[in-house]
Amino acid sequence: MNKKKGLAVKFGPYGYILPSLSVFAIFLFYPFFKTIYLSLFMTNKMGQAKLFVGLQNYIDLLTSEEFQNSILVTVIFVAIVVVLGMFLGLVGAVLCNKSFPGIRIFSTAYALPMAIASSSAAMIFKIILDPTIGILDKLLHLNINWINDPKYALVCVAVLTAWLNSGINFLYFSAGLAGIDEVIYERARVDGVSPIRQFFSLTLPGLSPIMFYTIVVNIIQAFQSFGQVKILTQGGPGDATNLIVYSIYRDAFFNFRFGTAAAESVILFLIILVLTLLMFRSEKNVNYG
Repeated sequence: MNKKKGLAVKFGPYGYILPSLSVFAIFLFYPFFKTIYLSLFMTNKMGQAKLFVGLQNYIDLLTSEEFQNSILVTVIFVAIVVVLGMFLGLVGAVLCNKSFPGIRIFSTAYALPMAIASSSAAMIFKIILDPTIGILDKLLHLNINWINDPKYALVCVAVLTAWLNSGINFLYFSAGLAGIDEVIYERARVDGVSPIRQFFSLTLPGLSPIMFYTIVVNIIQAFQSFGQVKILTQGGPGDATNLIVYSIYRDAFFNFRFGTAAAESVILFLIILVLTLLMFRSEKNVNYG
């Protein structure tokens, strides 16, 4: 009896996490290892592995000018999205950090982008940027075909993505600002410290844990952006907005090169993994108060 009870105590907790592990195994672990497996093969149009080629898919990708361009385009896109998205979220959070009439309306407006589907936002954005009926060209008295011009297409998609991400960033930073003790601001005001100096010397250091988390999350989200690219530009004009995620989609479901698409997925995973590890190695510079 005691032996059975001991076994129950020892293995019982695993029973509670078994349902979660089962879900992860079906929807995460199995697809992950199947992707690695497919990346080592040439496949047929049904995505079935037919010919083992080892690392040849990776070699072909890394020596391909098209894929090298996708990496460069993706890095530029991610940089714009992370910087602009965090800037918009931080500005909104700082502006709404004080109580004033209508604060809830402004807070809702700043947080609203997180509730909008990327496909819906992209459709609206496409109309705004349209050179014939779009309001942007009319307001600026310009005649620019924004999403069909290689000079502007990537920036347009990045700005839309940054705005979509700014809503959740606003909530992150608002929560971080709420955790900063107001007493330190009162002491700074008594000492005659200017608001700008307070922001850089008190607010930003106090937000560093949230800032660190937000950077990591924004980088991962930016690398996974797909819907807005599919609707706005479909990777064009040329390959100006051919992000790695869209390149995976195009190789798999248009060119039926599932082995190549799987290799691209693995490379994308490794890029995100390395960047995340580098971010966590720099966590020692984060001020946790």
